[in-house]
This record gives sequence, C-alpha cells and structure tokens, in this order.
Amino acid sequence: MLKSIACGKLREEHSGQVVTLAGWVHRRRDHGNLIFIDLRDREGLVQVIFNPEKAPNAHKIVEDVRNEWVLQVTGQVETRPEGTANHELPTGYVEVTAKTAVVLSKSKTPPFYVNEVDDVDELVRLKYRYLDLRRPQMRDMVILRHTVVKFIRDYLDKRDFLEVETPILIKSTPEGARDFLVPSRLYPGKFYALPQSPQQLKQLLMAAGVEKYFQIARCFRDEDPRADRVVEHTQLDLEMSFVEEEDILSLVEDLYTDLVRSIVPEKTVMKPFPRLTYADSMERYGTEKPDLRFGLEMSDISDIANQTEFKVFKSAISNGGIVKAFSAPNCGDYSRRQLDALVDLAKQGGAQGLVWIALKGDQDSLETLAEKQVNSPISRYATLDQIKAISKTAGAQVGDLVLIVAGPITATNVALSLLRTEMGKRLELADPNVLHFAFVVDFPLFEWSDTDGRWDAAHHAFTMPKAEYVGNLESDPGNVIAECYDLVCNGLECASGSIRIHTRELQERVLKVLGYTRDEIEQRFGQLLTAFDYGTPPHGGIAPGLDRLLMLLMDTDNIRDVIVFPKTQSAIDPLFNAPDFVEEEQLNDLRIKVDDGGK
Repeated sequence: MLKSIACGKLREEHSGQVVTLAGWVHRRRDHGNLIFIDLRDREGLVQVIFNPEKAPNAHKIVEDVRNEWVLQVTGQVETRPEGTANHELPTGYVEVTAKTAVVLSKSKTPPFYVNEVDDVDELVRLKYRYLDLRRPQMRDMVILRHTVVKFIRDYLDKRDFLEVETPILIKSTPEGARDFLVPSRLYPGKFYALPQSPQQLKQLLMAAGVEKYFQIARCFRDEDPRADRVVEHTQLDLEMSFVEEEDILSLVEDLYTDLVRSIVPEKTVMKPFPRLTYADSMERYGTEKPDLRFGLEMSDISDIANQTEFKVFKSAISNGGIVKAFSAPNCGDYSRRQLDALVDLAKQGGAQGLVWIALKGDQDSLETLAEKQVNSPISRYATLDQIKAISKTAGAQVGDLVLIVAGPITATNVALSLLRTEMGKRLELADPNVLHFAFVVDFPLFEWSDTDGRWDAAHHAFTMPKAEYVGNLESDPGNVIAECYDLVCNGLECASGSIRIHTRELQERVLKVLGYTRDEIEQRFGQLLTAFDYGTPPHGGIAPGLDRLLMLLMDTDNIRDVIVFPKTQSAIDPLFNAPDFVEEEQLNDLRIKVDDGGK
C-alpha cells in the first residue's frame, strides 16, 4: 500500500507515530516559511506542515503543488499546539509534520472548486462527475448508498430471503412505460428489451418455489424524466409466497424503521405507519402521496358552494366536477400580489383559477365574523352565512386564508394539492428531521384512458382484485378495488406493490378487460400463464425505490444528487456524451437503417 493509514482516521492516540499518507491536496496555504496542506482521502482530511528547516526537500517539492494534486507524504503525527485545534474536524486535534513528499499525480485547474460548497451548474457537475464525487457531500452520498444497500441485504438475509439476479435482456412486455429496446444481431428484426422491473421474472421465481426473493435491481423506463424520476433507477425488488397484504406491509415497516434508526438516527420515524385508503388520501390531500408532517386537509364544499350565486362553482358542479378548499392559518392578511402568485400556481396545476376567502382580524370568532372582515371575490355572490359555512367546513379561523378550487375532480385535486404543498413550505409546517411514512391501500384496479379509449391497469396487469370485486371485473371495471399498496413519505412515493394474480383464469380475465386479444395474451404473457398451470402459490411483493429513499435520508428533492453517474433531466449523459451515433458498420451488423427525416 502507498499509505499506512487514511488521512481522515488520524487521532490524538497516533501522536508520535510516523505515518505515510496519500491523497489529494484539498487546500494549500503558504505562510512564507511554512507551507500548510490539507491532505484529503475518502475518510476525510488532515493538516500537513512542510517546514524547510526540518524537511527541505519535501518543502521544495510542495512549493509548486496546487489543489487536487495527488501526494504521498511521510511524517510524524503531533498534537496541535494549545489554541490551534480545529474542533470541527475529527482530525482537528493533530497535524502531521512532513519528512518526505512525492507527487503521484498533477492536476489541471478544476472547472469548479472541489473544496467549496458552491452552486455549480448541474450540467458541469455531471460532465466532470469524477470531480464532483470528490466533494465531501457527494462522497458521503456514495458511502450512505453503500451502507443502506448493505443494511437491506443483511436484514433480508436474516429473514431467509434469497438474493436472485434476473436477466437484463428480456422480452418487451407492457409495464406502464416505454421499453428501451436492444436489437439482436443474431436474429435480425428481433429485439430484446431492458426490464422496466423484474415483474414477471419474480412471479416465475415464486412459481419455482423460491418463496422469499429479493434483488437490488436496475430498472429502465423510456419516459420523460422528472425531478424525482430518471430513465434508469435502482429498486429493492421483493417477493414472497404464501402471504397476505399485511405480511408485506409489516415487513417493509420494520425494515424502514430499523434502517433509519440505525443509519440516520438524527431522523425521527413516525411508527406505526398509518394506513390510508386511496379514496381517503385523495379526499383529504388531493394526492395518493401526501406529506403527513402537517395538516391543511382539504374539504369538499360542493354542497355549500352550489347554494351560492357564483357561476364558476355552479358550472363545475353541474358538469360533474367538485369544489374543494383548505385553510392556510394566519394568512388572512396576504397582499394582492401574494394572492395573485397563488392563483398562478393553481393554474400551473391545471385549475382554471383560484378563489380565496381572507378572514381579517385576530380575536373575533367565526360566528361573530362581520362582512367588513371578509376579503373575497365571491363576496357579491355568497351570503355571509354561506362564507362562514365554507370557512368552517374548511377548518378556518378568523385570521386565516381559505383557498378554493372548482373544476373536474382530477384537476381540482392536483391544483389544490400543489397549493397545499406550497403553503406547507411557506409556513414551515413540515419538520425536516421527521420521516412520516404511510401506506396508501385499496387502489382502483383499472383507470380509463380517454386518449386510447380503453381501460389501463392502474398499477400493472398482474395485480389481484379484491375477492369481493372479482365478479364485477367485466361488468363494472371502473369500481374494482385492487390488493394494491404504496409506501409514501413526505410527499414522495417510495414503493409500490400488490398481491399478485396466481391463476390462469383470473389473469386472462384481467388481460381481456385491458383489451388484449387471445393471441396477444399468449404472445406477451404465455410464459407466466403456462407457469400458472403447474401450481403457483399465492404471492405478493413490493418494490421500494432505493434512489427515493436516499433522497429522503439526504434531504434533497433532486434524484440526481443520490445517483453516482446519473443522466440529466433530459436523459443525456454529459460524461460519455450519450446517447450518440454509432458506426455504420455496427448498424449494418444489426441490419438497421436510420431514418434521417429526409435531411
């Protein structure tokens, strides 16, 4: 080894020892006679002193050294003189007096400062990701990612799970997003697909008798990326035989609770995880992934709104829509500029607009509210009693601001949920050190696609309908509830899973509701259906996203901050400049011609 100890592991008990260090120059300070270098490796950094009187050759060598050069230094560890200790560093009570120095590698001036926490353009960070990963916060991410994965493996191993690797090159199957396709050279015109998830494969493992399976799985989806979604991600894939829904939820709850408490004990986990039905979550929070660290719950005020003379309310309700509201505490004095900003936010969420009721004052009760205390665009169309009733239903008090959206159910929920999240941030209602996990259960099995004019699987095509709804699959698919569940936390969807269908007859019925013909069913799902013919146990599973978990543990809303080599939000890899063109010879081998659009 080129070093005898890591830079970041030196402590006072090493005083007097001669050590050999190797690492990067984190910072260099020339004090005329003495040169101080903070030498950094993966474990941290330590101060090294180069004294020309004690080690002239070493001092001469480091006169030209600059940040990010790689050095090997041999020297004696000494306790820092009284009053010079750096209490913010674990190594801050010692320093190394250099005896020899060797330059192992030189560095150009980096495109950004590795030793400073600056806001660097993300494209630059990703282009020079190997430099970005040297920064302490990114180094900590890599270590945390390793620690989390190791904890998961050890935890599941102790509970008799087997880690099984499944293929990356598989057949294109419908999973909810576009597949990445891989052309076959040996079989021209045919394609493999990269897995969106190992869904059918893990079900086949249950048919094979594995019983308890997991995998740290790489998954690929050719879809438009978002802040919390990328085209390739990592998930804990988990499947169990002979289980019911509660068995899986209890396992995941214990896993996440123990993981957080062991690895990031400064975070508070709310346990037990509450169970919300999908319908209840949408009614109260307007989303299936609510942030439960604060209230601001929504209320349906359609009945009261329909009694007013406000045409926007009446039109929304008569067209099958809804009017919902929530109260923002102590915001009744918002300025017109602040209110206009909220209107714009509601429109970004898909609403036609936003109605507010500002309740002025700070002492009167809602019952004694006077008209002069009300500031609202609906004051001319609603009586004072109706405004009081709306405010009371929304949970408002005098001094609060009631925010109201009217329109189609989905658009109303989306817009009001966006407003709820924004007000939670503005009012600092969410404790950043709290992880408020919850399970959302009882999702619909199907959802109607207006674009395609057919039913789609709300989760995926292999989800078990609840027993009491099986008889209504064909006659009333829109009201069928599934044995499906999500794990959510602080406004993020962290995992999704279900009890699976395990019989051919029921699986074929579901696929037919989804519009597949008999030939398509056999072509796309034949391998799974055939397995069902040979005695497949009841089974279910869940797939927690590893990247989303790390986002929560590291307090970031950018998923690319927790992936070692991510793509950009536009699915570009600046480091390798991918995707890129390939040689004509490669295309010829694959018998592929590229349509250049007539250029």
